[in-house]
Amino acid sequence: MPAIRAIFFDVGGVLLTNAWDRAQRITALAHFQLDEEEFHDRHEMVVSSFERGKMTLDEYLDRTVFYRSRPFTRDAFRDFMFSLSQPFPEVIEFAQKLSDSRKYFLGTINNESRELNYYRIEKCGLRQIFRLFVSSCFVGFRKPERDIYRLALEMTQIPAQACCFIDDRALNLECAAKLGMQTIEMQSLQQLREDLGKLGVRL
Repeated sequence: MPAIRAIFFDVGGVLLTNAWDRAQRITALAHFQLDEEEFHDRHEMVVSSFERGKMTLDEYLDRTVFYRSRPFTRDAFRDFMFSLSQPFPEVIEFAQKLSDSRKYFLGTINNESRELNYYRIEKCGLRQIFRLFVSSCFVGFRKPERDIYRLALEMTQIPAQACCFIDDRALNLECAAKLGMQTIEMQSLQQLREDLGKLGVRL
């Protein structure tokens, strides 16, 4: 097996809490007392466009929340959405050490809408760690679609066998593995360290 030269991290569920996954949506719906079934019917119709960068956050909110008058403002809802993003400091610190070692190319492969993605990159200092963000909102593909992994490999020009992808969901790892990438399903930082060590990744 070739030595690992590139390490790609998922963002939500690995480096940070998820941005706008089901748990975050349920929290927001409860906070603003919105009907869950009605919201999710609308969400499912537009989430693909939202995460592919074909729809702005305001357009998404127009279709899922503010298609009728509400007793709260758009800014209040947006601010609450953003507040749900919290870092996992120990994992971010570990990624920073990998980056500082200069032994590996570090990037992300993640599904996120544009505004939330920019906010999370800036808030958590990810730009100082990662050289490439293969985000669904930038490239128009979402995990687990094959093309998002293919693009990551083509952008770095590093053979798949020398790349490792870390995600907290098995389905998102399956296509990466079929393309030849090494994969790790994230469960804990200690487990991640050990699994990377098995691939020869050392700080």
